[in-house]
Amino acid sequence: MSTSGTSTAAVEERLRAALDARARSVGPADLRPLRPPAATGRPRGTVPRRTAMGLLALAAVAALVFLAVRGGPGRPAEPAHRPRPPVTGTPTPVPSPVRPTTAQPSPSVPGP
Repeated sequence: MSTSGTSTAAVEERLRAALDARARSVGPADLRPLRPPAATGRPRGTVPRRTAMGLLALAAVAALVFLAVRGGPGRPAEPAHRPRPPVTGTPTPVPSPVRPTTAQPSPSVPGP
């Protein structure tokens, strides 16, 4: 918006003149009489109600923290697993001792 300095000054002069005219048009007859201030500015139940709401909010936050720390009703933890050693290269078979077995015939099978 490009306005010159003279047009801005002219608008400002008109606004000042209008404000001055309005201020001069108000007289003592237009004003209402002064009333003394009221004894109480707020109702009596406001402070206890705010205190009760604050305490309820504090109790709700404390309950949430307690349930979060405690774990709440959830599933039980799974059992721990023993860590496996890392596999490096090709595993070598472990030799097992070989025992000669003697086969004995079963008593329920008829022999030759």
